Amino acid sequence: MHISAFDFELPKELIADEPLEERAASRMLVVDRGAACFDDSQFERLPELLLPTDLLVVNNTRVFPARLLGRSDTGASVEIFLVSENADGTWLTLAKPAKRLKPGRRVVFDEQFDAVVEDRTDDGRVIVRFGQENVYDHFERIGRTPLPPYIKRDPHEADSDRERYQTVYARERGAIAAPTAGLHFTPAILDRIRERGINIAEVTLHVGYGTFEPVRAEDLSQHTVSPERYEISAETAEMLNEAKCNGRRIIAVGTTTTRTLENALANSDSFAAGSGYADLTIRPGYGFKAIDGLLTNFHLPKSSLLVLVSTFAGRELIMRAYRHAVEERYRFYSYGDCMFIS
Repeated sequence: MHISAFDFELPKELIADEPLEERAASRMLVVDRGAACFDDSQFERLPELLLPTDLLVVNNTRVFPARLLGRSDTGASVEIFLVSENADGTWLTLAKPAKRLKPGRRVVFDEQFDAVVEDRTDDGRVIVRFGQENVYDHFERIGRTPLPPYIKRDPHEADSDRERYQTVYARERGAIAAPTAGLHFTPAILDRIRERGINIAEVTLHVGYGTFEPVRAEDLSQHTVSPERYEISAETAEMLNEAKCNGRRIIAVGTTTTRTLENALANSDSFAAGSGYADLTIRPGYGFKAIDGLLTNFHLPKSSLLVLVSTFAGRELIMRAYRHAVEERYRFYSYGDCMFIS
């Protein structure tokens, strides 16, 4: 199948570049795969749409301030966007302007923190090594929230997104983007879910650049999503296996949770505790083994995330749902509304 089959018209004014004042105030499109239909609703109704026997699984990754502003040793302003840490302690980054950052060039962020450019990749990314230890402490001190590029914020303004672009259950630091389906939850909503007897399990997948990287191959069989680090605890593995054994639904909050759970069953019939890299690419023809339901935001046209959701619910149904969402003026992308698919 070709990526062009996942295109749709999206008016720019429907792209949400600001969060709602209340997290749980988002609208929610409820999609029934069996009946091939959907209804307009509100996220606050999610606890009542879940079954008491369901297992809800969330991604507890925490976004760190991965956007660094500094100056090269020539005095030029430089922006470093951290993509991932390499095994040798260097970092793969996206840099602006990358063409000025040749190997050996030094970048100074402040009097306490700097980096040296070690190499450049064939696709224009920059590999840097920081001159100090405890780099995450420095990231937290001087870094900016790594918002998606369509959200325009003055980097010198107060970082008002630092708390809002984070789930209320975020604990494990390591993501460069939020698992956005989780942004709708509040402690009160989670309490209502637990009051109905529904268990909540946590996995960790550190959202990386691969989740949002454009699909560059027209033929989806030629497209792969870059690996991302994940971890499943012993407690969560036990909860997942118990749910599967007893025929209970597993409801994933977000595509990152989905990728974690499906990757865990890629070569096994049961969940196991452990960590590694999720390297699964979900495309048409894939048979889901782990999840029975999915809460997800509305994604970009021709994106790997839209392909994943369409593979789960059916392309025709999802594309109809997306056209409906546009007609009804739903809010799209990270700070936008959501869809519950069962």
